[in-house]
Amino acid sequence: MSETNGTPLISIRNVSKFFGEFQALKNVSLDIGAGERTVICGPSGSGKSTLIRCINRLEKHEKGQIIVDGVTLSDAPETLEKIRSSVGMVFQQFNLFPHLSVLDNLTLGPRRVYGLSVKDANARAMKYLERVRIPDQAHKFPRHLSGGQQQRVAIARSLCMEPRILLFDEPTSALDPEMISEVLDVMTELAVSGMTMIVVTHEMGFARRVADRMVFMDQGEIVETAPPEAFFTAPESRRCKEFLNQILNH
Repeated sequence: MSETNGTPLISIRNVSKFFGEFQALKNVSLDIGAGERTVICGPSGSGKSTLIRCINRLEKHEKGQIIVDGVTLSDAPETLEKIRSSVGMVFQQFNLFPHLSVLDNLTLGPRRVYGLSVKDANARAMKYLERVRIPDQAHKFPRHLSGGQQQRVAIARSLCMEPRILLFDEPTSALDPEMISEVLDVMTELAVSGMTMIVVTHEMGFARRVADRMVFMDQGEIVETAPPEAFFTAPESRRCKEFLNQILNH
């Protein structure tokens, strides 16, 4: 794990999360260093999305402790503000405002949260639209874009807040197959640039190419963590072997 001054950028300690009687996370612990690319995989319902939603407080954990960029997660408004400015999130569904242009979708956050002028917010938005390779779509509305383009807009919108950490929750699972690679290409470029990323995905080719570490979850627990080469060639747990057999031979 890459670390800054020996301190993880994200520290998850003995975290449990319940939905009523159902325990979605069971005593989960994980450290993630600055610049590290972590891919979380596992069967449906294993707790992957719940875990990353707890990191930016979209879900509230009941037990344990999560520290993000030196801030211990709590309900305090100033804590939430700090976390949301440090952590960007890209969802399975693009969550763009349909009544706003691409440019307005991107500038809304920086103007409201950071008080950027229209000029500065627009300049920042165009910089990140360039980065995700669709600057020519700035004045269109989301409905005029393909799914892959909409997801790239969603990535650019997160980047406009200039977070230290990006969370991806199955960002390609709602896309047609021919659009997946254009989104993965952008994510690969972000990974190469040194962005701290946690990616929940079933795209194992991407994971093998980009991840520093694989995390396999099942039934609310972290079952196995390993560098990609070891993870894919010599998984240790039976559950992990079965999962990889299913997904790689599908």
